[in-house]
Amino acid sequence: MLSELQARTTSEKVFPRSVRNQRRIFQRQRKRVAAKLHNPRIENITFHTFRHWKATMEYHKTKDILYVMKLLGHRSISNTLVYTQLIAFKDDEYVSKVATSTDEACKLVEAGFEHVCEINENHIFRKRK
Repeated sequence: MLSELQARTTSEKVFPRSVRNQRRIFQRQRKRVAAKLHNPRIENITFHTFRHWKATMEYHKTKDILYVMKLLGHRSISNTLVYTQLIAFKDDEYVSKVATSTDEACKLVEAGFEHVCEINENHIFRKRK
């Protein structure tokens, strides 16, 4: 979508408000939500909190710290480890599928499933929920 914006004239703004304005709007809305829900902890949420949350969720989903490092744009893994919070999630839950042919196996791999084992010429695949 951002690539398509290059076709616009240079005088037209991409984002109608400044970052400072966006921050004020976010803070105002956050304050209203905290008051409405009677939960003052909501006022501690920042844009940066969302970055930490995304990194943590991606690591939980993929268990691939290098992927998360690339996603966040870090050069050093030590920076990524700061963002990725170690949370005690429930036991990992998986969706399992069986492929009886090469075509079925290819479709499962394309859908993000990983090969686990082969039993009686059937291939077992799994993917985290």
